[in-house]
Amino acid sequence: MDKKWIENGIENLSEEFGEKKVREAIESIKRFEVEIPSWALGPFGAGRFGDYTPPGYARNIHQKIADAAFINKLTGATPKIATHILWDFSKDGIEGDYDSAIKVHDECKAKGLSLGAVNPTYFLKGSETGSFTSPVKEIRKRYIEQTILAGKIAKDLGNGILTLWFPDGSLYPGQIDLRETYIRMKESLLEAYKSIPAEVQILIEYKVFEPGTYSTTIPDWGTSYVLARSLGKNAGVLIDLGHHHHGTNIEQIVAVLIAENMQCGFHFNTRYSADDDHAVEPNQEMGRIFYELVRGDVVVNKQGKNWTYMIDQASGRENRIHALLHSVDSLQLSLAKAILADTKKMDEYRKKDEIMLANRISNDAFINADVRPIVAQARKEKDLPLNPIADYIKSGYQQKIQNR
Repeated sequence: MDKKWIENGIENLSEEFGEKKVREAIESIKRFEVEIPSWALGPFGAGRFGDYTPPGYARNIHQKIADAAFINKLTGATPKIATHILWDFSKDGIEGDYDSAIKVHDECKAKGLSLGAVNPTYFLKGSETGSFTSPVKEIRKRYIEQTILAGKIAKDLGNGILTLWFPDGSLYPGQIDLRETYIRMKESLLEAYKSIPAEVQILIEYKVFEPGTYSTTIPDWGTSYVLARSLGKNAGVLIDLGHHHHGTNIEQIVAVLIAENMQCGFHFNTRYSADDDHAVEPNQEMGRIFYELVRGDVVVNKQGKNWTYMIDQASGRENRIHALLHSVDSLQLSLAKAILADTKKMDEYRKKDEIMLANRISNDAFINADVRPIVAQARKEKDLPLNPIADYIKSGYQQKIQNR
């Protein structure tokens, strides 16, 4: 990836897509930011392989912050770290602790980072019968109070974003009353919402299954949308790419939510099988999703209309920092492809009902374009490593964290 390779690549792309489009893509890559999840750097996920954890995993929030700061140094695109209340701001793993959050906030600031989205933790001890939907009032109360605390932390110390994912659901038909469970979810959300600062944006995540295999109380974007609308204007939908049936047209969901002026967020990852733990891949689906985000003007927008973008991944086998660097790279490549897509020419073919010709124009950007020179040029203009993973390998940081 030398200077000549970048220049030749930019020249070829400019000839095909136009200099203006290429320049827009470079500038957009320079502005794009995505949050790093603290949990992706720790031991989470390793239970699937007994006691195995990738070499150098972070054992506490302090090590997570140090790793996140190093990732941001290499990418220049990850200045915020998303956190989980009971993993990162708790003394006993049962109750959240505001003072712990203050210390984490101050440590992030000292390392050039800031707190991003705050996540209440609904899936640890005491959630086997549900969290917001538990038939036990004391359990619901405990989780509602944690959510209110998370809202205070998000307002005072974070970026004002509160993201909610609930494990509530069932394994077998007949185990729970589906309608009553949904009503308890809605009532609990409304109770928490009343005490969360109005400045905080609440994003409600959905998941088609897991841990419940028969039902999930919030199983799809429609349910999240209905619940968000019932709360108020500062609530929206959180799309996790791995939380869908295979083959779901996620870019269409994005288009609908933008058309409805819903302020939303993303958890980026890749799902090959039954969950969402893999690093992001720069495939054509990701390009099409970014195309809708670009068309909707909710990414790299200078006027504050941007959605909230986070990575959510935590596999048990791969090197965690390699995986996060790969995800950032994949997202930047996908954004570049989306900007190159020739909407004007697609529109011309649509008007003529030239179906295959419109599709081929789409494929020129999402499948055929090699946009690596655009991403490399953006990094060069920001004085960042052209190949962050290669620089990470040479840095010696992996050896350092394996010995900590």
